[in-house]
Amino acid sequence: MSEPIAPSSAPEQPSPSELPKRRFKRPRWRQWRQRLAFWVGALLAGLVALAFAWLADQAFILFQRLLGMASWLPLLITPLGFGVLAWITHRWFGNARGSGIPQVIAALESPSRRFRAQVLAVPVAAVRMLFTLGALVVGGSVGREGPTVHVGAAVIYAFGRQLGLHGRNTTAGLILAGGAAGIAAAFNTPLAGIVFAIEELSRTFEQRFSGLVLTAVLIGGAVTLGLMGHYAYFGDIGGSLPTGWGWSEIPACALLGGVLGGLYVKLVLPIQSGWLGRMGQWRARFPARFAAVCGLLLAVLGLISGNHVYGTGYEETRALLEGHPVTDSTFLLWKFLANVVSYLAGIPGGLFSPSLSVGAAFAPLLALLPDVNPQTCALLGMGGYLAGVTRSPLTASVIVLELSHSPDLVIPMLAVSVLASAVSGWIAPVSLYHALARQVLDKVAPAKA
Repeated sequence: MSEPIAPSSAPEQPSPSELPKRRFKRPRWRQWRQRLAFWVGALLAGLVALAFAWLADQAFILFQRLLGMASWLPLLITPLGFGVLAWITHRWFGNARGSGIPQVIAALESPSRRFRAQVLAVPVAAVRMLFTLGALVVGGSVGREGPTVHVGAAVIYAFGRQLGLHGRNTTAGLILAGGAAGIAAAFNTPLAGIVFAIEELSRTFEQRFSGLVLTAVLIGGAVTLGLMGHYAYFGDIGGSLPTGWGWSEIPACALLGGVLGGLYVKLVLPIQSGWLGRMGQWRARFPARFAAVCGLLLAVLGLISGNHVYGTGYEETRALLEGHPVTDSTFLLWKFLANVVSYLAGIPGGLFSPSLSVGAAFAPLLALLPDVNPQTCALLGMGGYLAGVTRSPLTASVIVLELSHSPDLVIPMLAVSVLASAVSGWIAPVSLYHALARQVLDKVAPAKA
């Protein structure tokens, strides 16, 4: 009987000790690259958000100094500033228009790597930041949260690409984490950042990236917490609802927030018919002139309101929450219109902070209701109006509760936000951010065809 012949390929087979190294070495390195991208990228996003917040405050302080020189100065600088910003944006930086959140949503939904690279380019995000600061210098009723979301997504996405992460699911997780970390760092609200990532930015949240995304959001919030200390954006308000008629604030704030939020969406979303359609056509043909007219309208609203409609409305909102308002019941109307004309101007800027200011202005209007707590009414109004505008009730609820440290209002706030979102949906069936994201994607489709 002949002896068995050893296979000729035996010497080429790896030894048992080598198998684990070849099988697991590359996945382990990829996992660490992912973690590095999420963790370090979130840290960078938090630092950028914190710097942007400081610059935004300084920009509006500069406008207030100009306003202190002469109350009529906005009649000159606001139209001129809006016109210049709109002209430069329309001519050279089309991807920098608006708040930035629709662009992040579009990047998540688009399968095109080239499109994501264009929309989330760091220079585009930097231009959006710079022009938002310019809008605040000339008195625009805009916020910094939308641009912060865009900047956070762009920073962490660019960092991930530098580490060689190009997979669709991986980049989607990076974009989610960057946007959510931006919200967390902007307001020092990590829970709101997490909810925002799940509810608003993506409706197909990938479970395998949930741990990395949550960690990135916490890192982004920790940057603000570590450098600025433990603080609430609007202070410790601690609102609560009394028994009895005090609960009437819930349906009142929900109805008013839903109606005004839906009306805002109807006014700012471009349509093809009616007078709004004709206005949109004029804006498309003459963007700089249209923006200048919007700036002039904003300046007129400023004169009527006693110069209280400019900027984010932080000081007016803080005064309402503390029970010492510096505005009357008409502030609700003037600030609402200021937000509309500022967004229609087509200049970069967000709408979170200005929307919170409108919601807080519910308090003087609803003061006629029996047993109304003005501070509680202001908080519920903030959540209701923000939910009516964004159609994201969980995000609106959590962000207001974290901004004010009012845990006793969890159930009332959720009730107001959910009801306001439903009422807004009857008036404007589409979600604002997702409708704008669809328009961004539709502009790319003809180019592909």
